[in-house]
Amino acid sequence: MKKVIVLGSTNVDTILNVQRFPQPGETLAMDGRAVAGGGKGANQAIAAVRSGAQTAFISKVGKEGAADFMIDTFKKDGMNVDHVRCSETAGTGQAYIMVDAHGQNSILIYGGANQDVTVEDVHEAETAIKAADRIVAQFEVPIPAIIEAFKIARANGVQTILNPAPAIKNIPTELLAVTDMIVPNETEAEIITGIKVTDEASMQANAEAMFKLGIKVVIITVGSKGSFYATPTATGFVPAFKVNAVDTTAAGDTFIGALSTKLELDYSNIEAAMTYANKASSIAVQTKGAQNSIPYEKDIQL
Repeated sequence: MKKVIVLGSTNVDTILNVQRFPQPGETLAMDGRAVAGGGKGANQAIAAVRSGAQTAFISKVGKEGAADFMIDTFKKDGMNVDHVRCSETAGTGQAYIMVDAHGQNSILIYGGANQDVTVEDVHEAETAIKAADRIVAQFEVPIPAIIEAFKIARANGVQTILNPAPAIKNIPTELLAVTDMIVPNETEAEIITGIKVTDEASMQANAEAMFKLGIKVVIITVGSKGSFYATPTATGFVPAFKVNAVDTTAAGDTFIGALSTKLELDYSNIEAAMTYANKASSIAVQTKGAQNSIPYEKDIQL
C-alpha cells in the first residue's frame, strides 16, 4: 500500500448545468444546480484513498458548515485529516462550475481559506510528509507552502509530484528543482514551455523542455485521447477508454490521485499505472459532479 500525502485545496462546488455556455452579455436558463465537495487537492486525495492508498491531506477550510461537510466526507473515505486546519480569516473555498450538454466545463474559483495555507502549516505536517512515499501538490494553494513541502520531501527521500494547475507561466525554479514528476494537461504544458501540443512529437518536445527545467518524469494528459509519458529512458502514449462523458469535472484530478496510488517509485510500471488512472478517469466523467464521481478501486476493472 502506497503512503500518499496531498497538499492542496478544499472547495465546495456549485455545479450549474446548461445547454451551452453563455456569450458575453447573454442570459441563459439553467437545466439544474447541485452542490458537492471539490477542490483539486481534495479531489486528488479522495481519488488516492479510494484507490487504496494510505492518504493524508494538508489543507485549510473555514469554520462554517461547509467545512464540517467536507471534513466529514474525508473521514468517511478513511483519509487522515490531522492536518486539515481552520482559517481564522477566510471561509472555505468555493468553485462555480458550468457544465454544458457535452460534458465540458468552465470553472470560477474563490480561493478563500486555501490561500491561507502557510509554510508554518507545512512544518506542522513535517512528520507526515517524511512518512509518505510521495507527495502531490497543485497551484490552488500558495506556492511558498508547496516549495517548503517539496523541500522536506526531497530531503527525506519522498517522491514529489506537481500538478501545475491552474497553470502559471513561470514556475519558480526553486520549486522545479525539488519536483520529480510533473503532470500537466496539454494547455498547461503549452503555458509552461510555449510549445503547442498537437501530436506525439510536440508532446515529446514539451517533455524535453521540461527535462531542461530539472524535471525527471513528465506525463501530459490530453483529455479523451489519453496521456503521454516521458522518463529518462522511455516514452509512450497510453490511450484513453472511450466512454460517453457527461461531466469532465475532476477527470484530471482522478487521474493523478489514482496514478499516485498505483505507480511504483521507480516508475517501472508507468504504462500499467497510467492505464489504471485512465480507467478511473473514464468512470469519473460518466457521472455529474466532482468527488461523488470519483470511483473506488473495486469499481476500476481493467
